[in-house]
Amino acid sequence: MANYSLADIKALRERTGAGMMDVKKALEEADGDADKALEIIRVKGLKGVGKREGRAASDGLVAAHVGPTADGEGQTGVLVEINSETDFVAKNQTFISLAERVLAAAVASGAADADALLAAESDGTPVQTVVDETAATLGEKVVVRRVARLAGEHVEVYLHKVNKDLPPQVGVLIATDQAGAAVARDIATHVAAFSPSYLSRDEVPADVVENERRIAEETARNEGKPEGALPKIVEGRLNGFFKDAVLLDQAFAKDNKKSVAQVLAEVGGTVTGFVRYRVGA
Repeated sequence: MANYSLADIKALRERTGAGMMDVKKALEEADGDADKALEIIRVKGLKGVGKREGRAASDGLVAAHVGPTADGEGQTGVLVEINSETDFVAKNQTFISLAERVLAAAVASGAADADALLAAESDGTPVQTVVDETAATLGEKVVVRRVARLAGEHVEVYLHKVNKDLPPQVGVLIATDQAGAAVARDIATHVAAFSPSYLSRDEVPADVVENERRIAEETARNEGKPEGALPKIVEGRLNGFFKDAVLLDQAFAKDNKKSVAQVLAEVGGTVTGFVRYRVGA
């Protein structure tokens, strides 16, 4: 007769994110002692870290923080993406607590990339060790995929849930001047929805523009367009590319009769930078 209940199994699964059979075996081995079973799962998880390396960690969450710059004259935003293998673990409180701890380490250390963040310390322990120990507890591969820092006079953060039952999986940081702060929130939600690749036309690499121009010209020729009309057609299609890929050229989400640049002009504001993360993308 098993000396544990279905409620015990559920509770331990919620604590660890481990599979049903793994939890049952651990409880049996621990004679129903939940704390001992947790330790068994952790130990087995540690032994299985190497086996998890080849698995895909494409689920997870994004987390963000905005605070004053060191000189107090602006703000700095930090955005991190942490991946798990399944959405079951992504919504597990242990995983969410890990994300909060990793984010705090990113803010405190000033880490500008994932390697620097993993080498940073959290309460005296390297973040990499904290991640590995949590992965052992959860029984899944856990990856700190990337971190971004963005500074400006004003930094707005927007986190979006693609599923109401899961943590945020789309995160945006927008840096503006003080005037732009009035519309920063709306532009951040716009970026979350429309995923621009560049802030302005000036940021689009010359080789990308040239390639788009070449494709537009070849397409027009294949369509049998008149030779004399090609320059105008190519420029029109290139403008279409900019309207799709460049934030300032995009039609504004809340009023598609205006561009994002026009919305900023109405308040006399400027966007100085943005970052957008989508989990797994």
